[in-house]
Amino acid sequence: MKAVVITAPGAPEVLQVQERPTPSPAPHQVLVRVHAAGINRPDVAQRKGQYPPPAGAPVDIPGLEIAGTVEACGSQVDRWQPGDAVCALLPGGGYAEYAVVDARHCLPLPNGCSFAEAASLPETLFTVWHNVFQRGQLQPQENFLVHGGSSGIGITAIQLAKAWDAQVFATAGSPEKCQACEDLGADRCLNYKTQDFEEELTAEGVDVVLDMVGGTYIAKNLNLLKPDGRLVFINAMQGANGAFDERQVMQKRLSITGSTLRPRDADFKAALTAAVEQHVWPLLEAGKFKPVIYQTFSLEQAAQAHALMESSTHIGKMVLLVQP
Repeated sequence: MKAVVITAPGAPEVLQVQERPTPSPAPHQVLVRVHAAGINRPDVAQRKGQYPPPAGAPVDIPGLEIAGTVEACGSQVDRWQPGDAVCALLPGGGYAEYAVVDARHCLPLPNGCSFAEAASLPETLFTVWHNVFQRGQLQPQENFLVHGGSSGIGITAIQLAKAWDAQVFATAGSPEKCQACEDLGADRCLNYKTQDFEEELTAEGVDVVLDMVGGTYIAKNLNLLKPDGRLVFINAMQGANGAFDERQVMQKRLSITGSTLRPRDADFKAALTAAVEQHVWPLLEAGKFKPVIYQTFSLEQAAQAHALMESSTHIGKMVLLVQP
């Protein structure tokens, strides 16, 4: 099979298409013929040598989410059959014509979704569902703030929180990105380059913040949170040394939490897959949530896709089109 390989840690150009053996499914796995693969920031970090894959995952083929058709099933698999259309979360190996995945981490292709659209869903949906709704415990009518509103995570969080009947605020870095966030349902999106989100939202206050920035945002987030508010971290793009006043956490009874998805064990991911299918798939099929694809690329254009992601000029998700 063809696969995009990280030939050495470095710039996007280290991504090269090479021939690799087609993997065989273990008893609990399915082999998927990959039609499309989602592109995510952890892929960029892995390419740079900053995010090693967990044990058992391909060490040099990135890719955390795919959509395609089941080619073969392991002996213990009972839900799926060859020919089934699925999307799936993987620990790695998605930038390839074939990938093996734990059968419990697969979801049926949503009605009305193309393979490209479905490939853009698992990594962001799983991350948002776990962090905003399970860890952050967002409730209807609460105020929710997501930073990086035009990112893959951001567009997902905005739409799901709005479908949950929350008041949704976001931050983004240009008027075009702010408009896109509001078009997707955000009640208000603030341009962090020209506006101070803390000053702008002080009057409303916030119940839950989803933060992928860290650094100087931490104290601002805590200032904005209402009593019993929740701050959830999923990244620290500005750095991991932000300072805050611990007394404020005690006085307002704040909860600070966070998580990373990729290293979690297979049983956790299976339970999360089931929760996403139960709670989010009906929203997708009812049209209350929609994938947002910014651009698609071929396998041979993976380096271009990574360069575009690092430029942060995109709105929504980027996807590799792998096989017809």
